[in-house]
Amino acid sequence: MPPAGAGKLNSVLAREARAFRELDPGGQSWSRQNYDAGYTSYGSITDLPYRSPSFARLKNFVDAEVRKYLKALRIAPPSGKIEMSTCWVNIMGRHCHHSFHLHPLSVVSGTYYVEVPRGSGAFKIEDPRLSSFMGRPCSQNPFWTLEPRPGQLVLFESWLRHEVPANRSERERISVSFNYDWIR
Repeated sequence: MPPAGAGKLNSVLAREARAFRELDPGGQSWSRQNYDAGYTSYGSITDLPYRSPSFARLKNFVDAEVRKYLKALRIAPPSGKIEMSTCWVNIMGRHCHHSFHLHPLSVVSGTYYVEVPRGSGAFKIEDPRLSSFMGRPCSQNPFWTLEPRPGQLVLFESWLRHEVPANRSERERISVSFNYDWIR
């Protein structure tokens, strides 16, 4: 379920994401080398909730959803608590993609979708049995895809390999990604 007032929040987040892109030479440089046709603050600005009240509001919503997610999975912290450790923006232009990856050393990761033009790419998850050459039913696809919508939050355990296929839209796709770690 999207946060209350998601439409208004998304408008502000989109505007601020584009402002961060313009004000972030380190992220621009990293993106030119590693994120063709897009921008991400992953390598430069990863503390967005501490820089913007809008991102802080998003963090409060995500914090509550992560607590519910962990409870549903019956995952309890070994000691201490879980905290958002990194939070960054992704702006994917036409043909921008993000190949299969995972988020090492984190517990829960996820993405909140701000602007998702039609054709801008699904969220694709790999069946974890593939990497171990484990059998799966022949009729089962080794990948699962989700066509995200603005205001949608996707959470997953950080070890799960995932990708974002190329944006086929003429418009930019904007999302906010994050990691949660155990804090002792």
